[in-house]
Amino acid sequence: MHGTDPGAWQHDHDYLGEKLEQNERQTRLVIALTAVMMVIEIAAGMIFGSMALLADGWHMASHASALSITAFAYWFARRHRHSARYSFGTWKVSVLGGFTSAVVLGIVALLIVWESVGRFFSPREISFDQAIGVAVVGLVVNLVSAWLLRDGHDHGHDHGHAHEPGHHHHHDHNLRAAYLHVLADALTSLTAIFALLCGKLFGWGWMDPAMGIVGSLVIGRWAYGLVRQTAAVLLDGDVPQATLDALRDALVAHPHDLVADLHVWRVGPGRLAAIAVVVSDEPEPPRAYKQRMQAAVELAHVTVEVNRCEEHDEAASAA
Repeated sequence: MHGTDPGAWQHDHDYLGEKLEQNERQTRLVIALTAVMMVIEIAAGMIFGSMALLADGWHMASHASALSITAFAYWFARRHRHSARYSFGTWKVSVLGGFTSAVVLGIVALLIVWESVGRFFSPREISFDQAIGVAVVGLVVNLVSAWLLRDGHDHGHDHGHAHEPGHHHHHDHNLRAAYLHVLADALTSLTAIFALLCGKLFGWGWMDPAMGIVGSLVIGRWAYGLVRQTAAVLLDGDVPQATLDALRDALVAHPHDLVADLHVWRVGPGRLAAIAVVVSDEPEPPRAYKQRMQAAVELAHVTVEVNRCEEHDEAASAA
């Protein structure tokens, strides 16, 4: 082993998706658009007396902050992607960013409910034409932002996991959080436009707070779904049972093999790592077990410990 290059026996733990830089650039552009529209809507809401427009502006402000979390997660993951401090890379930083943004999204939904209830009891005179015009511009900005983030949301999974049984599409959860924030903004803009039109045409002032509550319920549902998905990844609980079964079957190739321990978790988009402990009367080299596991499921990182059954050794000694 003397004189051998240590790098030949080591490998990188960079499991970030191929589109990380692209997703980061798109997120920063969306933050800029959201921040500009936020200022316009807040100012217009105060000038024209529209609580719906003002609420939408502050809603966009909260989302600009949440999108900043997304951008920071991308920056941190990219900056430390080769750091030895993170045993299996920094991909989960993006998932953590998605989880945090989902929590913020849920808080925003609760605040909208609170504000909408308040509007039932404190109606205000609104300059409908001006408020509707600004709300329409806000909706257009949100739709453009959603279009910018569409690739990472729809195609953010890695096709390299085609050998993973029972696999699901593994989105960039960080970008998906940003995408949902933008959709939530578009929804609140749409409901604000609808409420303002009803107030202008029919005098239904109650539609303003009613649509706020409806929008908050939809936003809350999105937030809950994203929290569940990201929490499962962070707690290493999102690997399909079919994948675990396939790996167990690959390890137990002979009747005398027993899987004493098996841990499988995700380290990147469509990238899995596994640690297995096998006990056998007639153990094979660890490489043989690794090859069978790789044939069953594509693994980015695998460690196998093989132990000889003590009962078998005692029986052999007694004979």
